[in-house]
Amino acid sequence: MIIMESTIYTIGHGNKSFDQFLTELRQYDIKYLIDVRSKPFSKWNPDFSKDNLAVLLARQDIRYVWMGDSIGGLPTGGSKDFTCYSYINGERHVDYSKIAQQEFFKQGLQRVIVANEKQLNVALMCSETRPEACHRSKLIGEELRKQGISIHHICDGKLYSQEFVMSIVTNGNPLTNLFGEDESFMSVKPH
Repeated sequence: MIIMESTIYTIGHGNKSFDQFLTELRQYDIKYLIDVRSKPFSKWNPDFSKDNLAVLLARQDIRYVWMGDSIGGLPTGGSKDFTCYSYINGERHVDYSKIAQQEFFKQGLQRVIVANEKQLNVALMCSETRPEACHRSKLIGEELRKQGISIHHICDGKLYSQEFVMSIVTNGNPLTNLFGEDESFMSVKPH
């Protein structure tokens, strides 16, 4: 079952085994896995740490690319530490609207757009299983949607559209402010 109108998928590894994860990638004929985790390591399942994952995927003819430094959900280093955060009740949270304006993010997003133009079968991967809890829908998916690119989120072997996932994030309210003061579009955990 391959969706032909889009080559951009997302997936979360969560607590899946590598075999379960691979089954979902194969189900949608994914050829390139772009890791969008800012910290590409898993202390719970070493198969999902950057170097191990790259080797395991290469054995399956799937190319691994880490892009967490440009389109990750937890920017760090230099001015990123000051420009990409907002405070809610005194706690610092990543503000996705601020990340979307940064040059490093725009350049990373452009790489994903080029992959889509080349019709590469790409999946963006993060650790969260549920796309509504992850920056891959709230930030990356929304920015790609603005570019007219359709996004499909793989979750438990099923596909969910970006629009459906965002309806969960906004509780079905299309008037919700997607960025700015709306806490739905900031990181869940304080940083």
